[in-house]
Amino acid sequence: MKRQGLVLMTVTAAMLMAGAALAAPTSEENKLVVGFDAEYPPYGYMDDNGDYTGFDLELAQAVCDIEGWELVKQPIDWDSKDAELNSGAIDCIWNGFTMDGREDSYTFSVAYVDNSQVIVTAESSGITTLADLEGKIVGVQADSAALALLDEGGDQAELGATFAQLQQFGDYNTAFAELQAGSLDAVAIDVGVAQYQIKGREGFVILDEALNSEKYAVGVKLGNTELADIINADLAVLLEDGTFDGLAEKYEIADMVCLAESLGLEAETEAETEAE
Repeated sequence: MKRQGLVLMTVTAAMLMAGAALAAPTSEENKLVVGFDAEYPPYGYMDDNGDYTGFDLELAQAVCDIEGWELVKQPIDWDSKDAELNSGAIDCIWNGFTMDGREDSYTFSVAYVDNSQVIVTAESSGITTLADLEGKIVGVQADSAALALLDEGGDQAELGATFAQLQQFGDYNTAFAELQAGSLDAVAIDVGVAQYQIKGREGFVILDEALNSEKYAVGVKLGNTELADIINADLAVLLEDGTFDGLAEKYEIADMVCLAESLGLEAETEAETEAE
């Protein structure tokens, strides 16, 4: 067995011992109800067959397979996610969910994707830097990390204040339709979703200058460390057996994942390589 495998087994065992008496998800025994935005590819969306799929939903299914749970995929309005979670209608938010700045509102799993907020615009727009957005109409999803970043009080609030308008949409598919129609000058969005959206659309670019860098994690109700610990232990198993990396390759986000680092394995592996 590789030494990295031994490290993973140690991490997993420690997590499992900490959660030996953990309870099943809160909504119903042996079911995990995952709240997600059904128009947020590649993390959660409806495919051509009418089925809900995506990197996060397949990852959630893999966790459920380990635990013997039934996965219930529950599409939600993103700006209603807190009410859904706090009411018990869903057990977790698992859908490209930014943890940065939300640590006091949720209990999170370990981070597994290193994400950035970026700007997408038409190649012909003449917008090449963030400064070029002054006086422009920029679209953003309601209650999203990009909105929090650009709105009053956010780290990029000064930039947002230069826009002619920061227009909110319920989902990014609608925002991109407006961008294509010319009603928007640009869209502020997570880089993984941006890459997916422009892959099938010609004439659009992601600005080199990002708005920020952030991380994705699974969000559960504040204080529900039991479920978070179970998810963490299972993510370690899925990293060890190759499932996690396989899904990252499938959904073309392999260059964005940070699960090994979050589990404290990257430094261990580098030290072992140097020792050899």
